[in-house]
Amino acid sequence: MDKFVVRGGNRLTGDIFVSGAKNAAVAIIPAVILSDEPCVLENVPQISDVTISLKILHEMGAQVEMIDKTTFRIDASKIRSYSVPYEMARKMRASYYFLGACLGKFRKAMVPLPGGCPLGDRPINQHTKAFMALGAKYNLINGVVHVESDNLYGSQIYLDVVSVGATMNAILASVKAQGLTIIENAAKEPHIVDLANFLNSMGADIMGAGTDVIKVRGVNYLHGTTYSIIPDQIEAGTYMVAAAATGGDVVIHDVIPKHLESITAKLRRVGVNVEEFDDSVRVWVDKDKPLVKTSIKTMPHPGFPTDMQPQMATLLTLAQGTSIVTEDIWDNRFRYVEELRRMGADISVQGKVAVIEGIGKLKGAPVKACDLRAGAALIIAGLAANGVTEIEDIYHIERGYEDMDKKLRGIGADIEKRYFPGESVAKSC
Repeated sequence: MDKFVVRGGNRLTGDIFVSGAKNAAVAIIPAVILSDEPCVLENVPQISDVTISLKILHEMGAQVEMIDKTTFRIDASKIRSYSVPYEMARKMRASYYFLGACLGKFRKAMVPLPGGCPLGDRPINQHTKAFMALGAKYNLINGVVHVESDNLYGSQIYLDVVSVGATMNAILASVKAQGLTIIENAAKEPHIVDLANFLNSMGADIMGAGTDVIKVRGVNYLHGTTYSIIPDQIEAGTYMVAAAATGGDVVIHDVIPKHLESITAKLRRVGVNVEEFDDSVRVWVDKDKPLVKTSIKTMPHPGFPTDMQPQMATLLTLAQGTSIVTEDIWDNRFRYVEELRRMGADISVQGKVAVIEGIGKLKGAPVKACDLRAGAALIIAGLAANGVTEIEDIYHIERGYEDMDKKLRGIGADIEKRYFPGESVAKSC
């Protein structure tokens, strides 16, 4: 079994570079199916979720050519299959984007219920509601979602809850539907804007992405394009918190500072210095200025992102005073707390609220990554802790962070990926 072994105590300093956004890439790659010509995607992150998405396209009949480390040429114009392989779909949550893309292109789609991080009940009823509003029929047969329609017609779609996935799937399914589709109560995350921009670059007619009302006027043909995926705001935020937790001084490059505003605001509240530039941010901590408590509540964009909650909670274990963290998106996002307790953290959880008593310093311990962002939080904890931290189940981390250990070593971290023979991977925390 592979583990990350972290020896804490090193102050992170220097420059680190952010990869393309995971949450944008896993939607844009399936969206290539809608194109009637080849596309070139740039700034594609090298993470396992992207690898699986590209393999799914290849298995469906697309030609996928790697031009360089972060650039792929994809010709999906010859795809005739609308079925996603079962084992691949089960490995990641974002496989459901193939539903909207295949429905939009072929008027049919067959995708197994997706896998991904175990963050609680994550039904796809809002996705299927959008499909049915466009005229599709929906069935669940032996764990496989079937959607199909003789034709798709523009419609008014109101999402009962703000859902990133349902908003993206509604866009994918409606971009080639006849007439005008209006998506209300839409999510506003940067990766939704990126998906819309990608589709518009191929000739789609999408307006309002980034607001709560998105209008999609269907088109008959989408041409090829060359498109660069936006930087990953969560990867950037993770390195910002890592710099703060180690009392470091780090410049994080290839970012869009506006996408980081909610993270930057909370870091400043706890006493961290953040300076913004055109495409980078500098994060540092004054040696004589202790970190202080704050309260955090996760919310849809532009609120504080749920994907940064575990990392910030880890930082707050090092701050003075009592901090309150409220998770308002997922039910099971505090599963990592038990692992932080192994490192000495004083955290109590009641429902969706965690109370964190700052202890100033953590201690190295063997821990387990419960999910993608929990794993990132444990790396931060290990970097700030006294002693050695061994993190298992790191496949979760590699789903969303490209070369995280290598990048951190470049700014002074003592972290290595090691193989431990004879140890089996545990299934859950």
